[in-house]
Amino acid sequence: FGIHALLVVTVTLSPGSAATWGENDVTGEDVYPPLWDLAPGNPLDFPVKDNKIVISAWNYQGRLGVYKSLLNASAKYFGAFGPQNSGNILWGLPLQHGWQFHTGRLADHSGVTSCGYENGEILCQSVKSWWSCMNYYLAIIPFLGAVEAGLFGQLPYEIEILPPEEQKDDFCYSVKDCRSRMPNLMDDWKAFFEVNNFSSFDMDDALGFMWKAHTASIAYALPKFWDRLKYLSDTEANFGEDWGNGVDFIAATHFSTDLLTTNSFQVFLPQRMLIEGDVLPSISDFSPEQNKVVVSLRTLHKANKLTGGLSLKLWQKAMSTEAGRKMGRKLIEGLVSS
Repeated sequence: FGIHALLVVTVTLSPGSAATWGENDVTGEDVYPPLWDLAPGNPLDFPVKDNKIVISAWNYQGRLGVYKSLLNASAKYFGAFGPQNSGNILWGLPLQHGWQFHTGRLADHSGVTSCGYENGEILCQSVKSWWSCMNYYLAIIPFLGAVEAGLFGQLPYEIEILPPEEQKDDFCYSVKDCRSRMPNLMDDWKAFFEVNNFSSFDMDDALGFMWKAHTASIAYALPKFWDRLKYLSDTEANFGEDWGNGVDFIAATHFSTDLLTTNSFQVFLPQRMLIEGDVLPSISDFSPEQNKVVVSLRTLHKANKLTGGLSLKLWQKAMSTEAGRKMGRKLIEGLVSS
């Protein structure tokens, strides 16, 4: 049922398979997403126009600022889990986005514009990029959910998200707009940010709320952006779908997405887009681990489709209790150490 493939992915991506991190590593520039220092760190750092905080969601630095604002505002809840906010489980989101930017996945793959390319507008994020559109629902929706939950306190202005130049109906642009169009998704993200206000902080609960919202965002966005996959090579499109499926399995384990853990596993993700002619499992400029991850995600997705989703249901059932998740992690740790 593909569980072996899942274990291969999880083991390969486990922090135990990378070098052990020390506290000093937190200060290294390469652990942060590209251009992190230049991004706004607070909603009030964005431009204000007509009594509205205006955020450009189709600019890498603008979207990065949304993440940085979330990390800064939630830092007080994660102080006990690592120095310099490194234990914050929201790090997975901007780090994934930084990986997408670094590997060229946010650019216009239709070939019509130079959006996202070094010889054009390198910070531009294309509405024709499948990755960029999917990420909107893992950046803007969490941010607006946090605004609604009161994470930033009482802001003096409303938030307005600038729309893309085309296909505007695929997105929402304010708390009120998103609340009316996708109430369940907003509820999931709002619930995560509200749970962090509890006086007794439980990391497993927090990870559960975060992953529930995360997988809901992907489930909502996947059918909406099938048409963007046509701009990608077949191998990259397959990898994107496999990634979307794999997140559901990883989420069930309440995998930690703090700064150091996420950095540890991202080195095993493809450091460029997949192209026609890439033959798995022996892509020459991929490391053995990168080849293994891409193959394992493909195998897992195929197995889950062949079983009509039974593989995922069985895995989720096994991971449905804290004791089950702990057993799963012990199993993974044992495989890593062996």
